[in-house]
Amino acid sequence: MKILMVCLGNICRSPLAEGIMQHLSDEQGLNWTVDSAGTGSWHVGEGPDKRSVRAARNHGVDISKQVCRQFKTKDFDHFDHVFVMDKNNMNDVLNMARNDDEAQKVKLLLGDKIVPDPYYDDNQFEPVFELIEGGCKDIIKELRSLTQPSPKERA
Repeated sequence: MKILMVCLGNICRSPLAEGIMQHLSDEQGLNWTVDSAGTGSWHVGEGPDKRSVRAARNHGVDISKQVCRQFKTKDFDHFDHVFVMDKNNMNDVLNMARNDDEAQKVKLLLGDKIVPDPYYDDNQFEPVFELIEGGCKDIIKELRSLTQPSPKERA
């Protein structure tokens, strides 16, 4: 399974989502690859925001070695699922989809809710971490149920 997390600048929310999802999938022995990108190009080549790095580290997740990059149309070729943090990210990514199959890969990380951008409020990084962690746990549960054989198929 290959999963891409997307936010605006790829310095706050999507690096957290990448780190959390990779950490959780590794803990559960899943062979998943997780990456992140931003819809904007402002921070390409930089590391994640130090406040995101700190929030992740507080929960045993290391995102310090990630490098910010911009979402590209070719990402649809490499990833099974693209999870976005808010509706603006959703629109930006969907506008790059070349067909319905690619558009079907794109979903909000939190189902029908957005992950607020903590960039302008230092106190929001911990709550955002917790929102993203909950969303990642829900996604793992959902995707595992879709990929695991039913009891009848195992018999």
